[in-house]
Amino acid sequence: MKAVLLDEKRFAADLARPTPEKITDYVTFEETPQDNKTIIERCQDADIMINGSLRIERDVIEALPNLKLIQLLSVGSNHIDKQACEDNDVTLLNAPDFASATVAEHTMMLLLSAMRASIHYHNKVKSGEWKEKGRADIIDAEAIDLEGLTIGMIGIGDIGKRITKLAKAYDMNVLWAERQGRKPRNDDYTDFDTVLSNSDVITIHCPLTKETKHLINQDTLSKMSKKPLVVNVARGKIVDSEALADAVRQEQILGYATDVFEQEPAGEDDPIVQLANEGHPRIILTPHMGAGSRASQVKLWKIITRQINEFIENS
Repeated sequence: MKAVLLDEKRFAADLARPTPEKITDYVTFEETPQDNKTIIERCQDADIMINGSLRIERDVIEALPNLKLIQLLSVGSNHIDKQACEDNDVTLLNAPDFASATVAEHTMMLLLSAMRASIHYHNKVKSGEWKEKGRADIIDAEAIDLEGLTIGMIGIGDIGKRITKLAKAYDMNVLWAERQGRKPRNDDYTDFDTVLSNSDVITIHCPLTKETKHLINQDTLSKMSKKPLVVNVARGKIVDSEALADAVRQEQILGYATDVFEQEPAGEDDPIVQLANEGHPRIILTPHMGAGSRASQVKLWKIITRQINEFIENS
């Protein structure tokens, strides 16, 4: 079978990625623009498309008569037209669990950076202000310890469970949020609204679905009575960026640390980027790279290789 990798640049250049043994014809592209015509041209004869973050729409799927498998380089699959895959007998596989450890660590990095206003104080050193004044002005943005705080987590999969362990190592209290509007399934979970009102930090790990789009909105933000820090390492559209930016400015919440945005790549018109440009000390941004460690790339390619080989064997 012929396989096409559309975005080789997703991997470190020197990372060993042996071709899956069952593939007979393999073509790679360093990167591919978000352009249906180009995607179709590059995958015209392909049986297998290997794709990272490109949106794959119905028009693309229906224009590829040989396509049998879309193998994703991600856990999330909301950028693929699943119904079109089903209608055209195209199998869709994600890459489960390859980044649980690194995303959990990235979450804690964002959390700690925001709670200690790290970029704010980094800039004081970088700009020379600290040397000029002879003091750090630490009352400008209080450094907040995690010990004794409550962290509420929305979405409890492998990443959420890893963060639970990390948070407990900091002596934090942990709440697992049940899905909005549902009774807790067991004693491990807490009512969604209760988590919102009792948490000093809220972290988001759930998939983007019709139910979770703008789950964090004006209404849910208003229920965050402890004015928490919000951390998002899931999908940008789970958060209503306009509502969240307003909540930060009105001091309804402490700040926002995120690896994901409603529109990616995010630009200066993004409400969250605007907050960062205004110099808010607890706005911490990274460019959707939380799963990008070298160790996770190695794990990812092993998963991709196994799944592709198994698919070909069973076809």
